[in-house]
Order: sequence, then structure tokens, then C-alpha cells
Amino acid sequence: IVCVCNATYCDTLDPVVLPAPGAYIKYESSKAGKRLERSEGSFQRSLQAPDLVLTVDTTQRYQKVKGFGGSVTDAAAINLLSLPEAAQDHLLRSYFSEEGLEYNLVRLPMASCDFSLHAYTYDDVPYDYELTHFSLRDEDTKLKAALAMSKQPVSLIASPWTSPAWMKTSESYVGKGTLKGQAGDKYHKTWANYFVRFLDEYSKHNLTFWAVTAENEPTAGLINNYPFQCLGFTAEQQRDFIAKDLGPALANSSHARVQLIILDDNRLHLPHWAKVVLEDEEAARYVHGIGIHWYLDFIGPIQDTVVPTHELFPDYFILATEACIGAHFWERDVILGCWERGNQYSHSILTNLNHFVAGWIDWNLALDLEGGPNWVKNYVDSPVIVDRSEGIFYKQPMFYHMGHFSKFIPEGSQRVGLVASKESKTTELEYTAFLRPDGAIVVVVLNR
Repeated sequence: IVCVCNATYCDTLDPVVLPAPGAYIKYESSKAGKRLERSEGSFQRSLQAPDLVLTVDTTQRYQKVKGFGGSVTDAAAINLLSLPEAAQDHLLRSYFSEEGLEYNLVRLPMASCDFSLHAYTYDDVPYDYELTHFSLRDEDTKLKAALAMSKQPVSLIASPWTSPAWMKTSESYVGKGTLKGQAGDKYHKTWANYFVRFLDEYSKHNLTFWAVTAENEPTAGLINNYPFQCLGFTAEQQRDFIAKDLGPALANSSHARVQLIILDDNRLHLPHWAKVVLEDEEAARYVHGIGIHWYLDFIGPIQDTVVPTHELFPDYFILATEACIGAHFWERDVILGCWERGNQYSHSILTNLNHFVAGWIDWNLALDLEGGPNWVKNYVDSPVIVDRSEGIFYKQPMFYHMGHFSKFIPEGSQRVGLVASKESKTTELEYTAFLRPDGAIVVVVLNR
């Protein structure tokens, strides 16, 4: 089942109003067709115990939440802008407004990625070490509409896929390649200044970033014949680049408050990657958090990767910065109305939240029926699919699964204890609980 929106109609949600004392509000989505369906009830005074009781324990406090959101790739922007203006408004409201999912995180590629029409960077003029030819593209300035929809502040995160080819050992946007030279030299200094210029140019449009990641999937650029934009760093190279170039460049700019996130790659590189970078005092002083992608979760269990990282470095937040379904060669790209894909999102989010992760960012906010555009045909699925020929878009099960978290667990919420009675009765349920800044308790339960 999908929900169809066009210029004149789109399903909406009411803003969340807290229940009276002694009462609760339930929001339910189901394979059969419920989509965040609201109902109310009151707590029983005496307990006729069912098989399973979940008990909230607010004395147990864990990580605070940064938030939830998605990514404005070129492809997402192209799909959004292909709709009639009223439908564009519905799409943005669906994600960012009080009548929608209330996203508060947006990740943005710095220049192009595979979900672009072609490869480019902001300065493709060779050997322009002064970055005099640096300029944003049209694609970049379309972001403001999304942010205007949100009552709460939206935190922006920028991630580069590739540097200009002239800075790279491969002289190419794609394939195996790192920055020329070594940390501290003119290539590394120029690349660090490129981040600052990016933030400068966006600030001219009154857009300030909460964070940047040091590189999207730095291990991709270490792979022979990698098919799309990448820039390779080992953990040691990232450590040195941050310590000598990127950290100081940001600290000495007007963007010293921007948070710096390392890794931004699959979690199986943890805890090794974090150890290499964060056990180095020079690099660690510039770093605030660690970003993880979900693509190889099945060979990097969270207990072996994220948990030891949090235990070693509790002062650094861990954020899930990218996820999508359809990326693996054995998966179909777009499956309209697939409930199981919604389950996969919720399962990932619950697992992450229950292991110290502070938030979860989806990949493309919207794609077309093919799962693109993508210049290397790396098509994938998305919570919103746009049919530009009809001027409509579809809200998929993944969209509503995201909403069970993003709409009810605002920034600043803190995870609290949630204990199941009768642990001996194995339960298929997955669950988590949060104490919101307004004092309300949120419990999310997934029954796969």
C-alpha cells in the first residue's frame, strides 16, 4: 500500500498534543493499511497481566537524541522540483512540518555524488589553489524551502564525495584515488579550505551548517575501479588530514562552531577507525562525532563495533548518517508499497537507538519510479517516489516507519530503561523508550 499525493490532496497528521495525566495516545501503522492511526486510552489501575509487560524505568538514562532526517541529493531536488508547485509544497510539508514527520536533520552532499546527473565539484579549474573559481551550483540554493516548513530548527550536515580531480592521485572523480601528497601540503590545505569556502558560500544564503563529515565513505576511494565519486583515506590519513589541515582550517574560520564528524562509512570499521583518529590528541580536539552507514551491518554486528566505540569514547556522539534499501545487487531497486522495507528501517533505527546512537538519517528524500536519477545507474528505493509524468508522489511504508521515530522523539530526548517482564518468554517484539524534553515518555514497539 502506498499513499498518493498530488497538487490538491495529501494525507496529513495532526500536531502532537500531549495526553492528560493517566491517559496515553497510541499511533499505529500496519501492513494492512493503518498509517500512524491515532487512538487514545487510559491506564488501568489494576493489572490483568498479559503475556508481556514492558516497564519504563526513567532512572536509567542513556544517550540524548540529535534527531532524524534525510538527504537532499541532486536527485532528490530534481524530483521535488519536477512536481507542480502545490505538490512540491505537500512533499516538503510531509517531511518537515508539524502535519508531517517533523524531520530535523538534513544531509547534503558537497557538490555531486552518484545521485547527480553528472560528476562535478565546486572548483574544476585545474591547480586553482586559491579556489578563486569556487562556486556553488543552482542545485545548491534550492534548500531553503524545506527549512522554511519546519517550526523547529533543522540541523544541516555536509559531506563531500570527491575533491576536484586535479587534487587527486587518480586525476579522476571515480576509481581508486586519494589526495596527492600528504597531510600538511598544498593539496591538503586547499582541500581543507574548500570546506571553509563551501560554508562561506552557504552562509551568504543564510544557511548555516550544524556539522560536516570529513569524507563520505573514505574507504570507497581505496577500492580499485570504484564506480562513482569518492576520495580515499585510511584512518591514519584521515587522522593526519584533520590534525594538520581540516581541523585548523575550520577552527580559524568563522565556522569554528561547526561539528566535525569522522568515518561516515560502514560501522564494521569500528572501533579501529575511532581508535586511530581519537587516540591522537591533535586530531581528537577537532572532532565531535562519528558517522556510520548501514550497508554492511550484516557483517559488522553492533555489539562488536558501535558498543565498544561508545565505551572507549563516550564523549563523542555516534550518528547513523546514511541508509537506503536497494543498494545491494541482489535487491530490487524500487518496490512500491513494500511493508517489509519499512520493517527494515524500523529494525535498524531501533537497534541503533538501543546501542547509544543519537539519530538516524535516511538517504534520498525522494526518487523517481526507476530509483534515480543516478548517473551510474546505482538505483535504490526511497520513502517517497515521484511520478513526474502524473505530477504525483507516493509515500511508502518506509516513510511512515520513519515517522514513528522522527515525529515523537524530538532533539534532546533521552533514552531511558525499558524492561520486558518474563524474559524467558522469547518475544519477537523490538522496542525502545525515550523521555522527551517536555516530560512525556515515548515508547516505540515494532512487531515484525
